[in-house]
Amino acid sequence: MKKLLILISILISLQVQAQRTSAPEGPGSLTFWENLSKHCGKSFEGEMLNASENDQFYGKKLVMHVRTCEDGKITVPFHVGDDHSRTWVLTMEEGNLIKLKHDHRHEDGTEDRVTQYGGLSSNTGMAKVQFFPADQETTDLIPYAATNVWWITLDDTSFTYNLRRINNNSPIIVKFDLTKEVETPPTPWGWED
Repeated sequence: MKKLLILISILISLQVQAQRTSAPEGPGSLTFWENLSKHCGKSFEGEMLNASENDQFYGKKLVMHVRTCEDGKITVPFHVGDDHSRTWVLTMEEGNLIKLKHDHRHEDGTEDRVTQYGGLSSNTGMAKVQFFPADQETTDLIPYAATNVWWITLDDTSFTYNLRRINNNSPIIVKFDLTKEVETPPTPWGWED
């Protein structure tokens, strides 16, 4: 656990240093939003950086698709093999804060019992990283997830989705290669073209 926390601290400090050397004017959230929007319509393959054989993603093809970039809303379906149930929904809120929600659907399009969890960025963050601590809706829906923190890193070559559960030694880290587009997966369950 201590080694993991040290690693996370090092990664964050490297992101901060990189940000300081190329800090754009304005809130980091707006630059992050603009940079993610540049990938609209594109799909990229990823990998679990810390997968074990008992992980639900182990051995499956992982693809993210920056599907829609509307005014104030970006949807990013996350396809796990033939499972098209997950979509990350990012919305720009007042004060240039970004909200991350996880939309989970069944194959027939109906919402899963556990859906719409996530959080609101606690500040405008940096152009290359946004943090989302669990919100009250998440706490009410999934009490054990009250201490979850999600974060997304974004640079010219990669998009990384991360989840850290406090009191759990196994963070989830999925890194996508933005330098190689892949074929767009099917429409995610419950969404229309």
